[in-house]
Amino acid sequence: MKLLEGKTALITGAARGIGKAVALKFASEGANIAFTDLMIDENAKKTEEEIAAFGVKVKGYASNAAKFDETASVVEEIAKDFGRIDILVNNAGITKDGLMMRMSEAQWDAVIAVNLKSAFNFIHAVLPTMLRQKSGSIINMSSVVGVHGNAGQANYSASKAGMIGLAKSIAQEVGSRGIRANAIAPGFIITDMTAALSDEVRAEWNKKIPLRRGGTPEDIANVATFLASDMSSYVSGQVIQVDGGMNM
Repeated sequence: MKLLEGKTALITGAARGIGKAVALKFASEGANIAFTDLMIDENAKKTEEEIAAFGVKVKGYASNAAKFDETASVVEEIAKDFGRIDILVNNAGITKDGLMMRMSEAQWDAVIAVNLKSAFNFIHAVLPTMLRQKSGSIINMSSVVGVHGNAGQANYSASKAGMIGLAKSIAQEVGSRGIRANAIAPGFIITDMTAALSDEVRAEWNKKIPLRRGGTPEDIANVATFLASDMSSYVSGQVIQVDGGMNM
């Protein structure tokens, strides 16, 4: 039997990158997939087709994760379409980097809204369903900079640190009802965004990583699958750094 057979996963920001890799991995393990993105464009439709190839139910939903009412509406729609929500992966995120002295209020507010408030929005919306089911796994996609900070990313680091505190708090609040909450803190992951960096910058990153390479979205998806499945039934309130040993 597949690890996630019969479960329904809701993944935010899953049209591309890490979110897409998680969706594909979950589908390969038998999960039905509901995913959201800001718009269901050609990329999202292609993702939908790739997930469907695993023979699971899948549907993409256009949703601004930073909007509370919009999130409540889309989660209600997903619950009706799929009948249950067993797994929530809060993956939606953006960056607007800059040194604190030069960072605008708009840059700060946008990153906090999309990265952190969106996680609050979705957890708030899915909890009634999970509480009725007396089961659920919530996974917040944090970052190593949420654990250790990073110059020039005060807004992003704060949002990702908040994802960790949020997961730990939810784990304490609803653990008695069979609901687990954890966070994943990826390190230097090779995505479309990091692929745009120069060879010199990537080489400098690799020097800091004991495994001497960047991670892949699939590396993150494997850990997410563990946390989503019953293999981690006694794991809650934890932060797993997936960074090749960069931050120990």
